[in-house]
Amino acid sequence: MRQRPPAVFTGGVSTPHTSLPRVRASALTGRNWLNTGGRTLTLDELRGKIVILDFWTFCCINCLHVLDELRELEEQHRDELVIIGVHSPKFVHEADPDALAAAVERYGVAHPVLDDPTLSTWQAYTARAWPTLVVIDPEGYIVAHMAGEGHAPALARIVTQLIEDHDARGTLHRGSGPYVPPPTTAGMLSFPAKAVPLPAGGYLVADAGHHQIVHVAADGVTEQARYGAGERGLVDGPAHTAQFNEPNGLLVLPPDVAAEVGYDVVVADTVNHCVRSLSLSTGAVGTLAGNGRQYMVGGPDNEGRLTSPWDVVWSAHRKQVIIAMAGNHTLWTLDPRTGQCQWFAGTMNEGLVDGPVAQSWFAQPSGLAVTGVDADERVWVADSETSALRWIDTSDTVHTAVGAGLFDFGHRDGDADQALFQHPLAVAALPDNSLVVADTYNGALRRYDPATRTVSTLASGLAEPSGMVVHHEGGELSVVVVESAAHQLTGVALPASLVGEVLDTGAHRTQRPTTAVRGGQVDLRVVFTPAPGQKYDDRFGPSTRLSVSATPENLLLDGAGDTVELTRTVRINPDVEQGVLHVTAQAASCDDDPAIEFPACHLAQQDWGVPVTVSHDGADSLDLSLRG
Repeated sequence: MRQRPPAVFTGGVSTPHTSLPRVRASALTGRNWLNTGGRTLTLDELRGKIVILDFWTFCCINCLHVLDELRELEEQHRDELVIIGVHSPKFVHEADPDALAAAVERYGVAHPVLDDPTLSTWQAYTARAWPTLVVIDPEGYIVAHMAGEGHAPALARIVTQLIEDHDARGTLHRGSGPYVPPPTTAGMLSFPAKAVPLPAGGYLVADAGHHQIVHVAADGVTEQARYGAGERGLVDGPAHTAQFNEPNGLLVLPPDVAAEVGYDVVVADTVNHCVRSLSLSTGAVGTLAGNGRQYMVGGPDNEGRLTSPWDVVWSAHRKQVIIAMAGNHTLWTLDPRTGQCQWFAGTMNEGLVDGPVAQSWFAQPSGLAVTGVDADERVWVADSETSALRWIDTSDTVHTAVGAGLFDFGHRDGDADQALFQHPLAVAALPDNSLVVADTYNGALRRYDPATRTVSTLASGLAEPSGMVVHHEGGELSVVVVESAAHQLTGVALPASLVGEVLDTGAHRTQRPTTAVRGGQVDLRVVFTPAPGQKYDDRFGPSTRLSVSATPENLLLDGAGDTVELTRTVRINPDVEQGVLHVTAQAASCDDDPAIEFPACHLAQQDWGVPVTVSHDGADSLDLSLRG
C-alpha cells in the first residue's frame, strides 16, 4: 500500500517524532534504469544504505543546481549513501529515453537514474515540484521530504546523523554502491552549447561537456586552439591551466571595446555562476563578475553572486553586455569598461508576464539576440521554460512574440498567437531582421517574422540545437547549428526567400496529477522545519517569504501577492474550472550553537506550479513541503 509521507518530519533522523507514524518508502517503478549496467534496482536490495531520491527533469535549472549541490555529499559518503535520480519529465522530448541518456552524460550524473516517464514513482512519493528530495533510512523508512534547492547543508546533517544512529544499531552496511559509469559518446566536442564567429575566421565554441572553449576552423571540425584545462573548476590564468564549469554563452566584443578593456571574449560560465573573460591573443582567462557562489533569492549574503548565466549578447544602444541569468529568471547587464554588473529585468519569479522590466517575469532565459539600431533596437530572449520568444524595447518594456506559459508547448507554425515552441535555447537575427529560433526540444530551426507575426519551420531533425551562427554571403543564406546532443557543428542551408514550411505536429500541455480544490476559501501552508542543529535566521530581517499568483489571474479572487508568513488563506474562483497556482517560498536558517562565532547560514527556496481543478468537493487546504 502506498502511503503519503506526513507533511512534517521534525528530526530528520531515523528515530521518528513520537507524534508521527513511520512511513515505509514506496517501490521504485519506471520504464528503465540508467547508470546501473542494465540492472533493475529495488529498495530491498539497498537496505542498509541511506538512500536519497532526487526527483528531477533535465530542463529544470533548479534540478541542475541540486545535481551540483549533491556532488560533494555523494563523493564524501559513497560507502554509506546511494543517490537515485528519479527522472520525471516535464516536456515530451524529455520522455525520450535517448534524450535522457544524453542528459545523464551531459550533466555528469554519477549515480543510478530511474526513468519515470509516466510519473508513477513521482506520484507514489507525492512530489509536487521539480526538484523534490526524499531521504530514506537504512531500514527503508522515509525520514525527510523536501522541495527545492539549497538543502545541501541540511542533507549533510541528516546523513551524518543517520550514519551515527544506524552504525550504533548495526543496521548500516558499508560498501560500494550500484553505480556503473556509462560509456561516453563525445568526440572532439562534448555537448557544445553555443558558438560565435571569429573575425579572423572559424568559430569559437563553448565545449560545455569538456569545460573548455575551443577555436575550430571554418570547416567546423578542425581544432585550432583550446582554452581551459578540461576539468571542472574556477581558475583564472593561462589557457592551459584556467578552468571553466560547463560554459555556455559566448560574445566577441566590438573591436574598439575589446581594445579598451584588454580582452576579446565574454563567457557565460554557467555552473561557476560567473561571467569570464578570454583574450584570444594571449589565451588569458579572467573573471569579470561572480565569485563562484550561487545567488540565492532573498539570501542575506548575495554580494558578488550570480546564478547560472546562460548567454551573453552586446547591446550597442546600451553599450553593455546583456546576460541571460537563467538561474533566477532574470536579465542582467555588465559594463566592460567599469566592470559594473547589475540586475536589468525580471522579478525572479518564474513565469510569463510582460510589461515594465521591473515587473516582468521570465522562466530560464537561455538565448539572446539583438536586432535594430539606436531607438529601434530590440533585445530578443529565448525564454526556455515558457517555450517562448520574448523581446525588450529601448523603453525597457518586455513583450511576448510567441508563447503561452510554463506548461504549454508543441510544434505549431502559423499565426504567432497560436504558434508553439518546445524549450528553445537560442535565437539569432536574420538579414531581414526576422529571427531564427533554435527550437531545441523539437529539434528544429523556426523563423519568426515580426512584420507578419507568423512562425514557420526552416529545418528539422536536428539533435538538440542550442546555438547558431547566421551566414549571408553571395546571396546565399545558411546557419551553422550547434547540435549539442550530436557533439557537432552542422551547416544548414536556408531558402533565400526565407519561406519555411508551415507545420503542426500538435500542442502539448505538461501533464501532472492535478490537485482538486474547492471554490472559496482554501488554506495554503508551506511547511518548513530547520535541519537538526539549525534555527530560523532573522538577523537580516524576516527569515521567510511567500509569493502567490495564478494562471489565469482570475483563478485567485483574493490572496495573491507577497507576505512574510508561510501560511495564507486564498479565495479560489468557483467559476474557473482549472488553472495553475504559482507559489514561491523561501526560508533562511543558520547554525543554532552559541559557541559558533560565525554560524553558517542557508536558504531553502522553491517555485511550485501546482495544477488545480476546482470542484465543490475539492480540498479546503493545500500543503507544500519546503523542508520536512
